[in-house]
Amino acid sequence: MDALELLVNRRSASRLAEPAPTGEALENILRAGMRAPDHGTLQPWQFVIIEGEGRERFSQLLEQGAVAAQSDEKAVEKARNAPFRAPMIITVIAKCQDHPKIPQWEQEMSAGCAVMAMQMAAVAQGFNGIWRSGALTESPVVREGFQCGAQDKIVGFLYLGTPQLKASTTITFPDTAPFVRYL
Repeated sequence: MDALELLVNRRSASRLAEPAPTGEALENILRAGMRAPDHGTLQPWQFVIIEGEGRERFSQLLEQGAVAAQSDEKAVEKARNAPFRAPMIITVIAKCQDHPKIPQWEQEMSAGCAVMAMQMAAVAQGFNGIWRSGALTESPVVREGFQCGAQDKIVGFLYLGTPQLKASTTITFPDTAPFVRYL
C-alpha cells in the first residue's frame, strides 16, 4: 500500500484482536511517532505501552478515575472494560516544556501528530487501531497514574491490534470545497 492510498483511505478499527504489533513492527510504529513534526526538536512525547497484565492495571486506573469523577455505574463499568477492547494500548502523553518560542499548544499538537503517525504505521504493517480520548484523559487519578506533570497532557489512548472486521472498501470522499478557501 503506498503512502497516499494509506492516508486518503484511513479508517479506524474499533474491533481489535490478537496479535498486537511486536518486535520490528512495534519499533516501526514507535519510530513513526517520533518523526512527528517537532518544532525545536523538543521531542515532547512519551509513549506508555499497555499490554498483557498491564491492561488489568490500566482497567483499575480507569475505574478509579471514573469513581473519583462520581460517574454512574454504567460509566464506571465502561471505563473498567475499556482496556480489553484491544490487545495493546499506547498512551501518548505530551510532555510539555516551558519554552520561549514553542508554546504548550504546539507541543500538544506534536504529540497528536505522533498518534496519527503511529496509527498509519500500524495500518501499513497489517494492523489497525483507534485513537480514543475522553474525560478520563483529564482525570487527576489517571494523570497521576501516568506520572503526568502539571504541564503534561494525555492526548489519547491508541488501541492497536488486528482488525476483526474487514474494512469496507467503499469510501465516500467528502467534497473538500466547504472546508477549503484560498487567500
